[in-house]
Amino acid sequence: MKTIATAIAAIAMTSTAAVAHVTFATPEASQGSTYIGVLNIGHGCEGEPTRRVRVQIPEGVIAVKPVPKAGWDLEIVTGTYATSYDYYGTPLSEGPVELIWTGELDDAHFDQFSFRGKLTDSLKAGTTVYFPVIQECANGSHNWVNIPAEGQDSHDLAEPAPALNIIEADHHAHH
Repeated sequence: MKTIATAIAAIAMTSTAAVAHVTFATPEASQGSTYIGVLNIGHGCEGEPTRRVRVQIPEGVIAVKPVPKAGWDLEIVTGTYATSYDYYGTPLSEGPVELIWTGELDDAHFDQFSFRGKLTDSLKAGTTVYFPVIQECANGSHNWVNIPAEGQDSHDLAEPAPALNIIEADHHAHH
């Protein structure tokens, strides 16, 4: 009987890990808005703690600023954008392209990694933007980098990249 209970517990733990993808707390944002991205990290790697979280910033998301985390080192990798963007009247052709937090998050704990960025008008309403995330542990990683093909559901992918749905701008909203 102990073996059956152990097998059921193992299946339950495996199933939980399989559905605990890295996701955005707010998975949609208005075209042209300033977006506060909060990524949820729900588990480590097969029981190991998470040691590093790397977030790739997609083209069209500019002027990104990460939120520092107590007890974690933060690295901002900058690069050149594929095009120059208008950032409140100033041309912007380079900026953060990857954010890297290094620390330790126990497998039994949940945490969030946040940043702010400007969504340019190049990101059209009705589209989805993907932020590939590499979650590194002591002896392995989860590479949340898979982007669904046209017509494919991201839930069919083993390690889908966190998705942000771009919606129509609300021109009547007060900021």
